[in-house]
Amino acid sequence: MNKFVKYALIAILVFGAMGAAVFFIKTNSKSAVTYETQKPFISKIERKTVATGKVVPEEEVEIKPQISGIIDRIYMEEGDQVRAGDLIAVIKVVPNEQSLNQSRGRVRNAEIALNNTKIEYDRNKTLHARGVISDQQFNNQQLAYDQAVQELENARADYQIILKGSAGGSSSANTNIRATVNGTILEIPVEEGDQVIQSNNFNDGTTIATIADLGNMIFEGQVDEGEVGKLRLGMPLEISLGAIEGQTFEATLRFIAPKGVEEAGAVQFKIEGDVTVNDSVMVRAGYSANASLTLEKKDSIMVIPEALLQFDRETDKPYVEVATGDQQFERREIEVGISDGVNVEIVSGLEMEDEVKIWNKTEPIKRGEEEEEAEE
Repeated sequence: MNKFVKYALIAILVFGAMGAAVFFIKTNSKSAVTYETQKPFISKIERKTVATGKVVPEEEVEIKPQISGIIDRIYMEEGDQVRAGDLIAVIKVVPNEQSLNQSRGRVRNAEIALNNTKIEYDRNKTLHARGVISDQQFNNQQLAYDQAVQELENARADYQIILKGSAGGSSSANTNIRATVNGTILEIPVEEGDQVIQSNNFNDGTTIATIADLGNMIFEGQVDEGEVGKLRLGMPLEISLGAIEGQTFEATLRFIAPKGVEEAGAVQFKIEGDVTVNDSVMVRAGYSANASLTLEKKDSIMVIPEALLQFDRETDKPYVEVATGDQQFERREIEVGISDGVNVEIVSGLEMEDEVKIWNKTEPIKRGEEEEEAEE
């Protein structure tokens, strides 16, 4: 039994020595890693941000009725071009019975008052012709008669307005809904037969149509609080629309909100920009858009690829490794400036002739080595 154990131990030692030899041979057969280098170069860097939003008309005018009633007929459609004064729709008046009855009673009272005043006027006119009453007395009676005539006319006009929506002979009937500005009809939210309410001090009224000038558009978007401090009024914007591919529009930043709004844990600030619209392109209200803003820009500066940077684990300061000989490198502390995510500005610490180590370049794995590593 002792003899068997002895041979077993010898076998284990032999196989262990063979495995160690194989591992040593494979390890030493691998080629040493050779690092490439890259020199700094002169370029320009633009630091940009993108604001998401939409393109809308600068002004939208809502057309509302001056009298309540029912839409009798609509003459325009959404998308039609209109000018101020064009007829959009006509309202059929449905008078309030109580108001109509009161107005009818006022007309009757005015007629009774006029008849009574006319009798007095005719009698005083005869007496004045005979010299019985003075001119002053007659003038007072004539004034009362003229006032009674005017009161009857006013009562009849009010009755017609309540009954038909406008007085007879009116140049602009309240029942006619007309455009107040030039532009394009964006929306007609009512249909023939719908009931509408007039606009007054207590009610906004029913919107008959919305009109806007699509040639005068603005961009409305939001930017993060970390970038709003770098914005300035008058900055150029580059607007791209999701519905129009391959074309951008120029814009100018005209408004930055003084107060932010918190959305999903981040504070967003509203911005607006005047958009220059080409006549050859139809830009519809509400298109989703992205605005590209250049926050910083530097020309003819020394840069390196940002991938060459390394950061100290304790201080988190950037550094690079500069070649001092054949595959020999030394650590060099540097100061960096702006970055566009690809290249970064070198403020100090490097010269144009320095060769910077490409430390994170991945090497392709050979097929044979890959299979052996998978087997192990």
